[in-house]
Amino acid sequence: MHLIAPSILSADFANLQRDVEMLNHSQADWFHVDVMDGVFVPNISFGLPVISAIKRHATKPLDVHLMIVEPERYLKAFKDAGANVLTVHLEASTHLHRTIAAIKELGMKAGVALNPHTSIDLLIDVAADIDLVCVMSVNPGFGGQKFIENTYDKVRRLKTILIAKNSKALIEIDGGVSESNTQALLECGADVLVAGNAVFAAANPVEMIMKLKDKTP
Repeated sequence: MHLIAPSILSADFANLQRDVEMLNHSQADWFHVDVMDGVFVPNISFGLPVISAIKRHATKPLDVHLMIVEPERYLKAFKDAGANVLTVHLEASTHLHRTIAAIKELGMKAGVALNPHTSIDLLIDVAADIDLVCVMSVNPGFGGQKFIENTYDKVRRLKTILIAKNSKALIEIDGGVSESNTQALLECGADVLVAGNAVFAAANPVEMIMKLKDKTP
C-alpha cells in the first residue's frame, strides 16, 4: 500500500496546529516538511523552530526534505527537531555516501532527492544504502508547479535500478501530484506521494487524502 505525505509548505501557517491536527486525523501517513534556504533553491521556507513546533503536535512521522546547501552540517539538528526521514539532494551533497551513513547513524531513515534534470543513473552506487529516493517532478523551490511528464519514465528506470541493486528504498514523488496522475505514478512504481496544493487547496482535504490513498496500481 502506497503512502501519502501531505506537504506542510501548502498548509495555512497562521493555523499550523489546526492543519497538523487535521492531518493527524486523516489517512495521511507522513508529514512532508520542505526546508529551503534561498541558496540551493530560490525560496526560503522555514527552519528548525517550525519543525519542532510541528513535531509537538504531529502523531505521524516527519519526512523532512532538505533543499539546502551543505546539508551534512545540520543532520543532528534536524534529528533533534523531530525528523524521522531525512532527505538530502544529490546535487547539494559532495560526499553523499558519507552523509547517508551519518543520517542512518543518527537513527533516521536516509533519503536522496534528485532534481528533474539529474540522471537516475547517478544513484547506482548508493542505491543499496538508502531508504528513500525522492524524485522531483517539478523544479524545487515553489509549490503549485505543473507536473513534469518525463517523471513517469524516470520512475520506471529507477525501479529497475533498485531491483537490480536489491535495494528496499521507497520511491517518493514530489511536485504536482494530483488525483489525475496518482494512478499512473503508482503503476510506474511509486511508493510515496507528496501532495501539497492537491490536499490543502481542496474543499475537503481529508476527503482528498482518502481519494489519493484509495488509488491502486
